[in-house]
Amino acid sequence: MQVIPVIDLMGNLVVRARLGDREAYRPIETPLSPTPDPVDVVSGLMKQAPFPILYIADLDAIRGQGDNGAALMRLRLEFPQVAFWIDNGAADSAAVDAVRPFGEAVLGSESQRDLALIAAEQDALLSLDFRGNQFVGPREIWNRPDFWPQRVIVMTLARVGAGGGPDLARIASVRVLAGARQIYAAGGLRDARDLAELKKAGVAGVLVASALHDGTLRPEDLNLRRGAAGKQN
Repeated sequence: MQVIPVIDLMGNLVVRARLGDREAYRPIETPLSPTPDPVDVVSGLMKQAPFPILYIADLDAIRGQGDNGAALMRLRLEFPQVAFWIDNGAADSAAVDAVRPFGEAVLGSESQRDLALIAAEQDALLSLDFRGNQFVGPREIWNRPDFWPQRVIVMTLARVGAGGGPDLARIASVRVLAGARQIYAAGGLRDARDLAELKKAGVAGVLVASALHDGTLRPEDLNLRRGAAGKQN
């Protein structure tokens, strides 16, 4: 099971995400980095473990308020060995093409108008976004799992940065629909015990931010659960 660090970008800085309330996000303060500069923050994360994948949310692009292309370019040049999964709020093929120089596109259900882009971009990742108990996005996306790509993220926004634990019940319900697809959990991970529960739940990986910055998920936990950073067990 892979552990995938997350950074959220606003104004070309890393911000601290909490409960999906993007208007309240502020530049991150973390013991892993002296500043909220993306290169500093990712350098700090890589000192915890040599993570092979990093998830990036371009919150300005998602909100339709510009983008963080300058930060993405700096990260691509500084960390050529890392695969970036990037959610830029893509709702058309042009927006998907815009992230290709930097990494792989994540199609958030909240940004979609219908099922068409997901059907056309099967190499991308799909993020099934939830606020509370509500699926966020066109209902036809949820109703047509046969159109889902091979990698699916279950994103519980209300648990992001809240330390409430992963949404195991929702992950289980998505797994039933997803069949043999790879499922990635996002939101709520606290510590190594949660990693063990997610492994038992059969997820391919988990997206994590707060637990790394707060120190509740330690480098030794990563080594214990994965043998070596980036390897699935």
